[in-house]
Amino acid sequence: MKLHRRQRHLRRHHVATRSFWRRPNSLALIAGVIVVGAGGASTGLLVTSSTAPLPRYRVIVATEPRLLPAPKTLAPLGKTQSAGQGAWRATGRTVGGRSVISVTTLAIPDEPGLFAGVAWMDTRRIVGQQYSGSMSPGGLGWHYTSPIQPAAAATLIAAFSGGFLMKDTHGGYLSEGKLVAPLVSGDASLVIYKNGDITVGSWGRDVRMTPNVASVRQNLTLLIDHGVISPTATSTDTQVWGTALHYVPDVWRSGIGVTSDGALVYAYGQMNVLDLANVLKDAGAVRAMVLDMNPAWPNFAIFTPADPAAPATPANGAPLLGSALNSPLRFFSSSYARDFITISARPPVLKVEYRTQRG
Repeated sequence: MKLHRRQRHLRRHHVATRSFWRRPNSLALIAGVIVVGAGGASTGLLVTSSTAPLPRYRVIVATEPRLLPAPKTLAPLGKTQSAGQGAWRATGRTVGGRSVISVTTLAIPDEPGLFAGVAWMDTRRIVGQQYSGSMSPGGLGWHYTSPIQPAAAATLIAAFSGGFLMKDTHGGYLSEGKLVAPLVSGDASLVIYKNGDITVGSWGRDVRMTPNVASVRQNLTLLIDHGVISPTATSTDTQVWGTALHYVPDVWRSGIGVTSDGALVYAYGQMNVLDLANVLKDAGAVRAMVLDMNPAWPNFAIFTPADPAAPATPANGAPLLGSALNSPLRFFSSSYARDFITISARPPVLKVEYRTQRG
């Protein structure tokens, strides 16, 4: 049976358009014209089409995580009033144009003239690195050891001292695949993961061994747990939370904790262990641990190069607390043999996108 001319034309048009729409990555131009015969009757649909491949190009997009909520102003611990006390000030190398460390001071109750230095760190924009020394944890052949090398200084924001000598920690130490001392269940642990994430918790409960763990620095048990200060942290203690020089409660002490949203908070100064716990709790710590103590050891240095792309050096570093006895130079000295932790800018996440050029 012969098809009418108009039917054959429409069938050809149907096949052509159906196969065209199956062609990917094409730009289509379709023009339809109604052909009208005598008396106004429609005689057919004429279709013309052209296709051209759309050019595609690859784009590498740098993305950065959202900042954590800014910390709230801290309430004074006692009746002592001081200008600027508890008010946060952004400082240090900027990351993506933003400061990721804020600092403040708090007056120590009943200790005229004594202050605690406090630092808040946005863990979404920073990465941590454990450095080891021949004195603590001991041993040689460490890749990450003092002095900080130029490659690491390029993104360095801060550095702070680690924990006690291993004989006094009652805990373990793991870094660079070396287990210096066995990790103890229930001990306070500063854990750094292979992607640079850093946190504080009780070993075996809040933190545990996984393939992603890069280092574990243990030091006694948690000073603050679930937001509650340990009952053994008293204003007169000189031995339970570390042996105080000359058995005087108010010696230089340091500690670090994590807030409910994952930020790190650090505190140090001349005070007793209960004062240290109160400062960390006031800063929002829900879990916290003590770090090194006595005048020779606590140190927290912040680096603020004039150009954010410039390396950190002792010259552009400053102590968190002006009255601190130790300087940023320590972390750049080859003679420094204790462990410490560095805080550096987290590199942006690079994502490859394929886009189609139009127009």
